[in-house]
Amino acid sequence: MPMRPRIALATYQHAPNLAPDDRLLLRALRDAGADAEPAVWSSPDVIWETFDAVIIRSCWDYHLRIDEFRTWLDRLDGSRIPTWNSPDIVLWNSNKRYLLDLANRGVSTIETRIVRCGEASEVESIVRAEGWPRFVLKPAISASGYETHALESALTKPAYETISRVTALGDTLVQPFAPEIPLVGELSVVFLDGVFSHGAIKRASPTEFRVQTEHGGSVSPIEIAPRTVEQAGRAIRALPEIPLYARVDGFLRGDEFLLMELELIEPNLFLELGPDAAAMLARAIMRRVGAEN
Repeated sequence: MPMRPRIALATYQHAPNLAPDDRLLLRALRDAGADAEPAVWSSPDVIWETFDAVIIRSCWDYHLRIDEFRTWLDRLDGSRIPTWNSPDIVLWNSNKRYLLDLANRGVSTIETRIVRCGEASEVESIVRAEGWPRFVLKPAISASGYETHALESALTKPAYETISRVTALGDTLVQPFAPEIPLVGELSVVFLDGVFSHGAIKRASPTEFRVQTEHGGSVSPIEIAPRTVEQAGRAIRALPEIPLYARVDGFLRGDEFLLMELELIEPNLFLELGPDAAAMLARAIMRRVGAEN
């Protein structure tokens, strides 16, 4: 390994110079002794084999180009380029069916049902059988609130049209609407190399239920109680490997943390909210490439 490893922070074409969050990591890696630079994952001009490691970061269009994304991961894996998070865990995490896997491993998750592609009528059957007055519909492969909808169980014509459109995209998740999120917010518990780093709370705008900033949501720092950290950490401990980074998103129902999503591919890690988070992540990367001072 060279004295200054060359490290790519993989991004997408609409943020060629990285998202603001990742620019903090870029500086921290350079301070830690790496030659780090952004690289657009889908660009044919990038020679990935020239890097000592690839850190998957703001690849925010992967869900719209999933076949290309999988091919890219296969290339990295086949070339034995150290990549984090690993291609295996990223591929698993790219389909939200993983929530069922985690539930089977004892992780408390939001109730989740899977509707196969094109089976629009199954959505109404599930909602009626479960008795959910309101529910959320989203593609199994999606990000940033893409085609995510909250619908009333008394379905209207526009709701049927939405269900038909979303289920035609591929397998679809159906979940009960969690009223705690618009009332209180959604927690993000950030783990770096398996260790708790910091927490954030995301809140939706008054006219939205989605908490992402793309949809008008806000993000603030918050102290996460040790009990909640432990509960969120169960999702990490259920994995076959320790991820370099993970954002565990969920909410509290009473004292129980319920997982909404385990973000292992391209989450905003809110590094600015953790006083040492960017440096902590940079040190973890340097350890993994064997170049820590």
